[in-house]
Amino acid sequence: MSKGHTIPILHLARLLCRRGITVTIFTTPANRPFVSVSIADTDTTIVDLPFPENIDGVPPGVESTEKLPSMSLFVPFANATKRMQPYFEEALQNLPSSITCIVSDGFLGWTLQSATKFGIPRWVFYGMSCYSQSVSRDVMLNGLLSRHETDEDEVFTVTSFPWIKLTKNDFDQPFRLRDPSGPHVDFIIDQVIAASKSYGFILNSFYELEAPYVDYWNSKAEPKAWCIGPLCFGRTAKHRVPPEADMASLREIAIGLERSQVNFLWVVRKSEAKLGDGFEERVKERGLVSVCAKVPILAWPIMADQHLNARMVVEEVRVGLRVETSDGSVRGFVKSEGLEKMVREFMEGEMGKEVREKVKEYGEAARRALDEGGSSWQTLNQLIDELQAQSDGN
Repeated sequence: MSKGHTIPILHLARLLCRRGITVTIFTTPANRPFVSVSIADTDTTIVDLPFPENIDGVPPGVESTEKLPSMSLFVPFANATKRMQPYFEEALQNLPSSITCIVSDGFLGWTLQSATKFGIPRWVFYGMSCYSQSVSRDVMLNGLLSRHETDEDEVFTVTSFPWIKLTKNDFDQPFRLRDPSGPHVDFIIDQVIAASKSYGFILNSFYELEAPYVDYWNSKAEPKAWCIGPLCFGRTAKHRVPPEADMASLREIAIGLERSQVNFLWVVRKSEAKLGDGFEERVKERGLVSVCAKVPILAWPIMADQHLNARMVVEEVRVGLRVETSDGSVRGFVKSEGLEKMVREFMEGEMGKEVREKVKEYGEAARRALDEGGSSWQTLNQLIDELQAQSDGN
């Protein structure tokens, strides 16, 4: 129940509907309006499940992470969703037709128990790239984080992917500690175990984008990863994922963009768009604070898998650049001067020219992947055929 998770899974629902598959979406009362608007032009059925009450620290009525007072409440919030399981199972039993499979978010691992109870395959929907998933697996299995204790910016080589150089700072606390423990670690471990026992991973990616990592995962790990994206091509554009940044960071972005003197398109939440007196007026001839897509990325990772995603964007597929931090650390503070420098390079420099050319190639490849006969189109066909065969067998 985060927009960054909800939006692509709604895109998936739309894609399945277009293949003639009956789709039911389970959500909660406070999240239903967003879901309803997003799929209003489909035949998708929406079922509400009551969201748990009296979650320690979480105000009444908060049913999505963007409404949390602090992300420190994420674990109790996510763990509380387990209390929806009885309502979920009751709703499954009351559906008018048989169920071929359950697709659930990777953070709702308890749905595996329900799926197993009713003999239904559970597919895990992951927002992570296969790159991040595979690299994380290799780093953890080989204990690479525990070998580098003195300097969190010390570079090390990933065992199965020796061309990748990372630091401990590419991973969130507490996972970069020698012996990570605590509620956050316990929660993630529970989700990983549930995912490993599920039928498969559905990834919002396409094979050509990260072929070595899809091949690695499907030869070394379980369950199988199925790349059927980019799912955004299956939707009518209405909603996109806003960036996460605090107000201090937003002000630094605004200053850097204004000083850079380049033309730009910037995405911000309406509620966060307090960018300083006169900012929009001063940049109105060359800047638009709005929604963008299908463009090169200026990466500014904040949390979770975003640092690994930034590595992939900049170093692996080379469709973007990374903002410069004040101290050179990947987790350093980004000041306006650093942003100004990278925006100029991005828009006017040689590196910027290279990423703009590269993103055109991948943009075309992404479209081809979902076109009839493309890799994602074929993978989705295989997925549907496999589910149908299993359903017929039962």
